[in-house]
Amino acid sequence: MFNALNDTLKRSSQDQLILVIWSLLVVGSILLAVLMEEYLLFGLPMLVLLVYVTVVDFKSIYFLLLASIPISTEFYLPGGLGTTLPTEPLMVGLMLVFILWAIRHAHQVRLDAVLHPLSLLLLVHLFWVYLTSMASELRWVSFKFALSKTWYIFAFYFFSLITLKTIKDLKKAFWFIFIPMLLTVIITLIRHAAIGFSFEMVHTVFHPFHRNHVNYSALLSLFFPILVIATGWYGTYSQRWWLLVLSAVIFLIGIYFAYTRAGYIALMIAAGAYVVIRMKWMKMVLLGCLVAGLVGVAYLVNDNKYLDYAPDFDRTITHTEFNNLLEATYKGEDISTMERVYRWVAGFNMIADHPVTGVGPGNFVNFYQSYTVTSFQTYVSDNEDKSGIHSYYLMTAVEQGIVGLVIFLILCAVQLIIGERVYHQTKDPVWRGVVLAALMCLVVIDAFQIINDMLETDKMGPFFFITTALLVNVDRMNRRSEQAEA
Repeated sequence: MFNALNDTLKRSSQDQLILVIWSLLVVGSILLAVLMEEYLLFGLPMLVLLVYVTVVDFKSIYFLLLASIPISTEFYLPGGLGTTLPTEPLMVGLMLVFILWAIRHAHQVRLDAVLHPLSLLLLVHLFWVYLTSMASELRWVSFKFALSKTWYIFAFYFFSLITLKTIKDLKKAFWFIFIPMLLTVIITLIRHAAIGFSFEMVHTVFHPFHRNHVNYSALLSLFFPILVIATGWYGTYSQRWWLLVLSAVIFLIGIYFAYTRAGYIALMIAAGAYVVIRMKWMKMVLLGCLVAGLVGVAYLVNDNKYLDYAPDFDRTITHTEFNNLLEATYKGEDISTMERVYRWVAGFNMIADHPVTGVGPGNFVNFYQSYTVTSFQTYVSDNEDKSGIHSYYLMTAVEQGIVGLVIFLILCAVQLIIGERVYHQTKDPVWRGVVLAALMCLVVIDAFQIINDMLETDKMGPFFFITTALLVNVDRMNRRSEQAEA
């Protein structure tokens, strides 16, 4: 009894000491901020508290990071360096904590997780990013890209592997993401309703949570299958069931009024993927997509056939009505579509010039102008906002060479092929639904990357790695169950 009392008194003394140090830090930060007129110092106590919580209970920071995804905002530092707050600093912190945890608990690291085909492919992909960064035209730009890719993989893939192991953890992660996301959708719809759901003014309603309507639509679209599957976790007509069902309707309304063609198409592809997964057609469909892609490229390259599709500069304009935009798209008169083609043509020329290692990760914008073909030029080809090539697959080939593209395509294909197998092997209906949601989420992400390059953003990138980690965890779980039954 005396030992227990002693321990209690020691803990009480430690708590008091921590409180005193914290109080002194708060007061000191306020005084320094006022005296030095450096008001960022007001945030120092919160930074210290965040570091303390990270060390004591790093899983709490992981869930905080998940909750930050829907509400994160872009922030530009002096000198033009940009970041996303609060997600990117949290990613960096979690990466460092994970490395320390892995060193200290090396005996707890499961080899079946590290040696899983998806883990190995991710590491090969990351290795090639660093290798091409060394051969880059601008190494500093490429190494920044490589570092960013590194903390994405550590924070969202490896951390998810050690955190999302039970349905309880998975539900907790879902609610941490879902609640702030729902709030941002409601806020955005209210703002949009105030201007009559205008298509012309749609870009004004997303700040500060999203850069544009495409980012917003992508996040809602990839999360929608997860939301639908989550309704099955709760009893029909229960309060949470009603909340999720009504939220699914709100999400669909949000996707519709985002006026993003890629969002509509991606959801239809995901619905088709559901049939493909259930029928075990994934390998056949992926092979068909590969053949169609190669035939399409061969057709356009042969005798420079792509030049026949050059737009009319004067008729390729911005449209203020969504119906007009859809009509202009298939006529080749929509400026955003034809500007993509303008950059894609430049991209193919860059691949021909740098086929093996590319121009270096993150370098498309810095070099593409000299590879463009003027007959595809549009009114926005000066690219004042320094946006990318608008096709992640093509961007990978441009910046990491054809080898980099092949590695990434293999990773995407193996995700879906293994995921389909895991889905049919999983006996527990809840985990089976989780695998299905993860696969459909990945399909939406893959579909978006055809005409967008958003995998490096904190709205889409996290889900690519989280869902991959879920597939690995369920696959490992199934294998252990099989071994136990044998």
